[in-house]
Amino acid sequence: MRDPLPITPVQRAVSGVPRLPGSKSITNRALVLAAMATGTSKLEGACISEDTLLMVEALHSLGLRVVVNQTEQAMEVEGCAGRIPADHAEIHVGNAGTVARFLTATLCIGHGSYRLDGTERMRERPIGPLAEALQSLGAEVTYLDAAGHLPIRIVASGLPGGFVRISTAESSQFLSALLLAAPFARKTMVLATESSIPSRPYVDMTIRMMERWSLAVQMREDATGIEFAVPAPQTLMARSYTIEPDASAASYFMAAAALTGGTVRIPGLGMQSLQGDVQFADVLRAMGAEVVMDDEAVTVYGGAPLRGVDVDMNGISDTVMTLAALAPFASSPTRIRNVAHIRLKECDRIEAMATELRRLRVEVRTHDDGLTIYPARPRGAVLDTYDDHRMAMSLSLIGLRVPGVAIRNPSCTAKTFPRYFDELERLCGEG
Repeated sequence: MRDPLPITPVQRAVSGVPRLPGSKSITNRALVLAAMATGTSKLEGACISEDTLLMVEALHSLGLRVVVNQTEQAMEVEGCAGRIPADHAEIHVGNAGTVARFLTATLCIGHGSYRLDGTERMRERPIGPLAEALQSLGAEVTYLDAAGHLPIRIVASGLPGGFVRISTAESSQFLSALLLAAPFARKTMVLATESSIPSRPYVDMTIRMMERWSLAVQMREDATGIEFAVPAPQTLMARSYTIEPDASAASYFMAAAALTGGTVRIPGLGMQSLQGDVQFADVLRAMGAEVVMDDEAVTVYGGAPLRGVDVDMNGISDTVMTLAALAPFASSPTRIRNVAHIRLKECDRIEAMATELRRLRVEVRTHDDGLTIYPARPRGAVLDTYDDHRMAMSLSLIGLRVPGVAIRNPSCTAKTFPRYFDELERLCGEG
C-alpha cells in the first residue's frame, strides 16, 4: 500500500456484503480454550491477523501444536489437557492486550519460568491489577521494570484457586483472563469485582464461550458488585468451533452505508451474536439510518440525514472511533460518554481522535470520559494513525466524503484486519 494512502471520495453509495475476518476477540479466547482442552480442536472462520498470530506463536513457544490454514481461515489446535508442556519460555506479545492479559493468567497454570514482554506501547498499558490478583492467589509474578507493567516473569507451580478480588476499572480483560484460567486451578476460584465493568459485553462473551465449551461458571450480581464462582479442576474436551465475523470490523462498513446512502448486509451477526459491538447498529438507528436485525444478519440502509446522538459507549467502546468519524456529518453535536478506559488502548484514543478531527477543521471538545464532536465541513488532510488499527479504519471513512484525505501507516490494520483497505475499495466499486 502507498503510505500515506489516499482515500478517494465515492461517486456512488457504498453497498454490498463485506468479507470480514473472524472476530479477533473470539479467536484468541478460543485459542486459549482449545490449548487447554484434551484432544484436537478445529476453529473455523478464525481471524488470521497480527494479534491472533502472536497468540499462536506464544502457544508454539509453550510446546503446543497449532496449525494455521490461511486459505480456509481455520486453525487446528492440539490441546495439552490443562498441562502446559514447556517449563520455560520467552514470549513477545506485541501490542496485543488479549495475548498479554490472557497468557499472564494462563501461564500460572503451568510449572516453570516464563517471561512476557511487548512493544513500547504495551509496556505502557496496565497489567498490575491482574498480576496483583494472581499474587494474592499465591502465584509468583514479578515486575522486571516498572511496577504494574510489562515485562514480567511468572514462576509457576500451578494455580491454587481460592477467593480473589479484581479491579476492572482499566480493562475488562483482567477478569476474562482469570475466568479462562480458573477451571484449571487446583480448587474452586471465586472472582469478585465491582458492579461496573468497562466493556462488559467482552466478559459476557468469555462466560458464554466457556459455557459453550461445557465449562461451569456461576455468577451472582447485586448492588455491591459481582461474584463469579468457577469450579475447579474441570475437564475440557476438544471440539469444532465456528467463530463469528468481527463485529468491530463490521462497524466501519455499516457506517459507510449510513454515510453514503448505501446498503450493507452483515451475515453471521445478529441478535444472538456473542459480540457486544453488534449493538453499534443501534447507534446508527438513533442517528437516522434504517437497521434490520434478525438471528442471521444485520442490514443497514443509509440515505436519511444523520443526526447527532448522546450515547454511553462503555459497552461498545471499540466502535467509539467509528462514531467519531461519522459525527462531523451529522446535523447536531454528538456526545460520546463513559469511555475513559480507551485512553489505555493501543493509543489514547480520545486525544488521538480529537487531534486528527481538528486537523480536518472539525470542532471537538474532549472530556475525561469521552468527547463532543460538532457538525462541520471537514477539509482534506494527511492523518496520523498512532500505529492503531482502529484509528486507520475509522478515519478512512471520512475520506469517502471529503477530498484530500490520506492515511499514514495504513498497514497497521494488519493487527486485526489485514485486507481492510482492499475490502473497502471493493465495496466502494460495487455500490
